[in-house]
Amino acid sequence: MTTKTPVSARKAQLEARLAELQTRLDEIEAELDSHDARDWEEMATEREGDEVLEGIGLSGQQEIRMIEAALARIAEGEYGACAKCGAEIGEERLDVLPFTPFCRNCAA
Repeated sequence: MTTKTPVSARKAQLEARLAELQTRLDEIEAELDSHDARDWEEMATEREGDEVLEGIGLSGQQEIRMIEAALARIAEGEYGACAKCGAEIGEERLDVLPFTPFCRNCAA
């Protein structure tokens, strides 16, 4: 039997992850702005790295939006209920995806 994690603990977990992501995105942005390569070979290498960083940044932005939506659901008292069917989202699912708005059935 799984014990239920308090919403306050979930909120703290989401806020910590949000802060971590925002710091990472700031670092990515600084890295992307820091290039000063002068020759074509260095510029090509930097561009390849930039593409990877941009992908990570986009993924981080998407996760930030999902976390902000989950924090809004907490503020509205709707956290832990499926946004589609209204059923309670299982603790195991929230342990893995604390920002999910859907129960396992609706997500599938």
